[in-house]
Amino acid sequence: MTTVDDLAAEALFVSHLQPSQRPTCEAVQAEVTRMILCLGSEGCAASMAAHFGDDPETAVRRMVWVRGTLAVAYPEIMALREATSAAH
Repeated sequence: MTTVDDLAAEALFVSHLQPSQRPTCEAVQAEVTRMILCLGSEGCAASMAAHFGDDPETAVRRMVWVRGTLAVAYPEIMALREATSAAH
């Protein structure tokens, strides 16, 4: 994974968006940006870590949704992830 990939995942993870809302790509992108501006990279990471500590099973399910959602909303992140994996 990349730093950009991780930051986007952390931001979406701690956002209020829910899978049941079926957010558009534009809504996901706006929420990722909003959370980064609101909490910063360290705040997003800390909040996500707290969720994993409080309820790991729910957190894992949410992260699966986050990764799938980001792959659709940010195809360039997916391409970068694949390129990074192929380089190793």
